[in-house]
Amino acid sequence: MTETADTTGATDRTTPSVRRFHPSAAGVRLVCFPHAGGAASYFYQVSKQLRPVADVLAVQYPGRQERRKEPCLTGVTELADVLAEELLEWADRPLAFFGHSMGALVGFEVARRLEPKGVRLVSFFASGRAAPSLSRDEGVHRRDDAGLIAKMKELGGTAGSLLDDPEVVEMLLPALRNDYRAVETYRLTPGPPLGCPLVVLTGDADPQVSVEEAARWRDFSTGEFEMHTYPGGHFYLDAHAASVLGKIRARLGG
Repeated sequence: MTETADTTGATDRTTPSVRRFHPSAAGVRLVCFPHAGGAASYFYQVSKQLRPVADVLAVQYPGRQERRKEPCLTGVTELADVLAEELLEWADRPLAFFGHSMGALVGFEVARRLEPKGVRLVSFFASGRAAPSLSRDEGVHRRDDAGLIAKMKELGGTAGSLLDDPEVVEMLLPALRNDYRAVETYRLTPGPPLGCPLVVLTGDADPQVSVEEAARWRDFSTGEFEMHTYPGGHFYLDAHAASVLGKIRARLGG
């Protein structure tokens, strides 16, 4: 799972927020939600490798890449409202969700909106995120630009090397700051747990979430629960992509 160049020119775009890099006739659709500051292209290789078992849909939030001139949505619930309506158009096949960090939170809120409409996920993969009840404001979105960049470098990931390029930083910072604001101001509202199988994945040295905080996702679904802990930090995914993709394949029947 690595960030790629903006490849959206070759992408099948049929709804505003969905990118299909490798359209597939597989029997299930896997919707992938990016991390804060992330973009649909983070899941390009995921789409390519999972094509035999899933029609991968990568979510493109407004305010980045080819949507960078669109205003960002300022809250997780506001974003989930929009995405839930849009993803109903893709529910002609069973849906599974994968969300990393902020994406896990957005995916959870989208799933909450879809279940009352008769769309229950075949699996929800929540990666690199504490349970929704544990959201807290660490003030990252209120830092100056240098402080925000320092936070991103602390977390690592494939985008870290890009943060030394002033032009790239200028493009990334508005969406990044907005995403942190959305996550840090999120507060869980009361509601029933999901009914789908829930798979939690996390790094054992993630400064954003402890293993115990990740395990608290258990309270948010009545379906089957499993958890996998990997060596590494917030972007443990980059070092363990093969294992993570193998678990997704197994769950989706590949």
